[in-house]
Amino acid sequence: MLFDYDAFYAETPEGLGKPTQDFVEFFEGLEGPPKQVLDLGYGQGRDAIFIARLGHKVTGIDTSSNGISQLLATARQEALPISGHVADLEGYGPIGSYDILLVDRTLHMLPKERRGPVLTKFLNALAMNGHLLIADEPKNLTVFKSLLIEPQRNWHIMNERRGFLFAQSGAL
Repeated sequence: MLFDYDAFYAETPEGLGKPTQDFVEFFEGLEGPPKQVLDLGYGQGRDAIFIARLGHKVTGIDTSSNGISQLLATARQEALPISGHVADLEGYGPIGSYDILLVDRTLHMLPKERRGPVLTKFLNALAMNGHLLIADEPKNLTVFKSLLIEPQRNWHIMNERRGFLFAQSGAL
């Protein structure tokens, strides 16, 4: 049985705590103009709010209407560039192009055989030199990495440790 995040978020403000530290370090070290970020499974926005406060535009997808409502209320209060869609990852098709795809402990909730195809769909929405940032169960990262090292793809693995996989497309 899947965990009921909608009920959890309704009862627990900021239920998942602070932004993921590895993502904080990545975004604090990021140079250049503001980026377009797609956050898969962004819940109440623990990562999205931090990222938007740095000036980046964040689009998020989550199945929890409560989580998204709470996140968008914070975004309105602080005038943050965040938009959200209540949708499941399998049914949602990304619109536009993104500089960064962030997936914080979300893909492991999908059936095992659907994780790769869903990730591939969203990878195709990344701009050239775009970044993929994944936090997941370490045993799942091997499958995600295999999608990046296929011969037709040009990915550079930037960070692969302790349940994290960071990569950049088109990088040498």
